[in-house]
Amino acid sequence: MWEFLQPILNFNNPVAYAIPFFALLMGIEAYLNYKERSDNYELKDAAASISMGLGSVFIDLIAKSIALSIFYFLYDNYGLFNEALSYTILGWGLLFFLDDFTFYWHHRLSHQVRLLWAAHVNHHSSTHYNLSTALRQSWTELFYKYMWYLWLPLLGFHPLMILMQISISLIYQFWIHTKHIQRFPAWFEFIFNTPSHHRVHHAKNIIYLDRNHAGILIIWDRLFGTFMEEDPNEPVIYGITTNINTYNPLKIASHEFINLGKDIYKAPTFSDKLKYILLPPGWSHDGSTMTADEMRVDWEEQNRKAVP
Repeated sequence: MWEFLQPILNFNNPVAYAIPFFALLMGIEAYLNYKERSDNYELKDAAASISMGLGSVFIDLIAKSIALSIFYFLYDNYGLFNEALSYTILGWGLLFFLDDFTFYWHHRLSHQVRLLWAAHVNHHSSTHYNLSTALRQSWTELFYKYMWYLWLPLLGFHPLMILMQISISLIYQFWIHTKHIQRFPAWFEFIFNTPSHHRVHHAKNIIYLDRNHAGILIIWDRLFGTFMEEDPNEPVIYGITTNINTYNPLKIASHEFINLGKDIYKAPTFSDKLKYILLPPGWSHDGSTMTADEMRVDWEEQNRKAVP
């Protein structure tokens, strides 16, 4: 009955080896917060994030198994450059960049398409920013996440290479969820995603919304116009524009789908119903709410008026 899981059970997932280090680093960070008398760790909030992470592990087992079967089918039957790219130095080098490029666009669109945002928003729902927040992973996003990577086995990258690189990217992104690291040397900040860059990404400040979608390399944001530097004069406020105020993992995972369903129901036309699904979060048929870009334009206009 569970034979379809066998391929993924044979995959030597590096995330499994990283889990003890995740726990150790969270313990160290929590201790530092205690010593500093900081309120950045809240037990219920951290427990909710960890619960989301544990749930995602089990869901991902099934999602990855299905994805791996499809990857193998495409690789074996339609792969273009299998010999040149599979387990070669060239292949690993190219895969690092192409996987990160894929992640950037998947992540960016998850902030710009309401249906995808409904799946992704739970990762942003904590009003705290610490290493436990990194574990607040989406459950529903896993059902379609791997479709973004279908082009890689078609090029000729071995399916296990692809899953390995996805796992490496996930591990990298764990440590950037912290306030305890401020800035790295300029060259590192220019090339790589860092805690400073990712704090901006988790901000609910209007000026910071929908910025810094990088996985490992921040260069994609610089190239495609979504980069923003953390401004010491604009302290980051964490969470989403309308906080959900719950620690229930089921509510965290489903709240935006419920909101989306309500908006679709009240939309007067079929066209408007589609727009609620496909346009950015905040779009409304009656103009009663605003998208991130609209809020930013309004915020900048208010600031200009405030300058004497």
